Amino acid sequence: MPGDGGSYEIRVKGRLSDSLAAAFEGMRASVEPVETVLHGPVQDQAALYGLLHQIQALGLELVEVRRLPEPPDDPEITRPG
Repeated sequence: MPGDGGSYEIRVKGRLSDSLAAAFEGMRASVEPVETVLHGPVQDQAALYGLLHQIQALGLELVEVRRLPEPPDDPEITRPG
């Protein structure tokens, strides 16, 4: 449903220090050779805009924002009967 939260992957240029990555509370950071990837849940669009504002305020260059697909629901286990 639009406006609902989800899991996001946000890529910023450069390698963030641990202290800078800690500014993105609730997000996991993985450092790659030329960028840092933040992964985690985002409650709603307002929270996403807040993260994007924080990236801009810190002077970071945004590379990509991607909403991750939701995991499939667990199928019900039925037993022959």
